[in-house]
Amino acid sequence: MKKTFQLNIEGKNRDRVLEATKHEIRKYVKRERRVPLPEGVDFWDFDCKFGTTEANAAVVHFSAITSLIDAVVKEGGDAFYLEILAKNGYRTAKPAGAGDAEPEQEPS
Repeated sequence: MKKTFQLNIEGKNRDRVLEATKHEIRKYVKRERRVPLPEGVDFWDFDCKFGTTEANAAVVHFSAITSLIDAVVKEGGDAFYLEILAKNGYRTAKPAGAGDAEPEQEPS
């Protein structure tokens, strides 16, 4: 999805347009996650870019999108650009001793 979302549409409530925009984004992500995974792929990951225009869009993490949209709305912005592209995701092994250490046992 590569799209510029307008927040000020004549004759429509700005808050309703904002909620409809967030709903459209969630709907797109759910639809992409339903696509069957290729062989050897663990999950669907997403490459995301966000900005007020396509020219100044920066790479962001997927989980930060909603807070970035809210920030644009809070500043009174009229529109924002969002790019979300699905890609193959692979799980990585946790490094040894990263919080999964067994508790020490007292000698009997």
